[in-house]
Amino acid sequence: MLNFNTINIIFVSLLIGMVGYHFFHHIPIYFFILLVIAYLSFLVYGSYNVRSNFYLKTISAAPIGRKSIALSFDDGPHTSLTPRFLQVLKEYDVKATFFCIGKQVQENKALCKQIFDEGHVIGNHSYSHDLWFDLFSAQKMTEDLRQMNQVVSGITGVSPRLFRPPYGVTNPNLKKAIKNNQFTPIGWTIRSMDTVAKDREKLLKTVIKSLKPGAILLFHDTCKITLDILPAVIEQVRQRGYQIERLDKLLNLEPYA
Repeated sequence: MLNFNTINIIFVSLLIGMVGYHFFHHIPIYFFILLVIAYLSFLVYGSYNVRSNFYLKTISAAPIGRKSIALSFDDGPHTSLTPRFLQVLKEYDVKATFFCIGKQVQENKALCKQIFDEGHVIGNHSYSHDLWFDLFSAQKMTEDLRQMNQVVSGITGVSPRLFRPPYGVTNPNLKKAIKNNQFTPIGWTIRSMDTVAKDREKLLKTVIKSLKPGAILLFHDTCKITLDILPAVIEQVRQRGYQIERLDKLLNLEPYA
């Protein structure tokens, strides 16, 4: 499988070979430009595809044959919407994983405690979820992730071990931060794109038609459209013979340190 180290070796080897060849036979400059463009294209692809395992290995599905899936929600807790998500999950007796943003937790401490007390998993989705998070240094990322854990630990008494990268973007600095904090990076199998969805029926069909054993579904508890379709998602998942398991159970992982 191609990853960051492999791509570096390949492109450095090609560059050395081209420079050597250029010494004896002239190579047009655009060949070198094309090589750089190809290299950058691989880096961009690896950064923005969390399932590529380009910079670090992420868990994006459970390698199982049984018809079980897990629900996950990013970017909360949301003051008004998250309690309504929790009510739906309680009514259907479903446990989910909430990858929370630390600054949101700081403003909604009681809600964070409710998520935890009702048996859902709280994961780390960074403290700041800053627009420029991906440009942070490894040390700044490390501090950001630790700050998120400290907030959650102060409320629940546990420190999350499951981490989902903000925006799903990975890079070498994030790899170091994850290692420094001993997190387990989590991706997804089905990205609902609920943050940009406008049509409830279309969103529901997109999710349901993508179901497969071991799938991790990505939603956001900051989206009203997701709240609107959540009962139908649960019902149709079960109608198709699937069970909904808590993410840590599906993956057989410890959720907290």
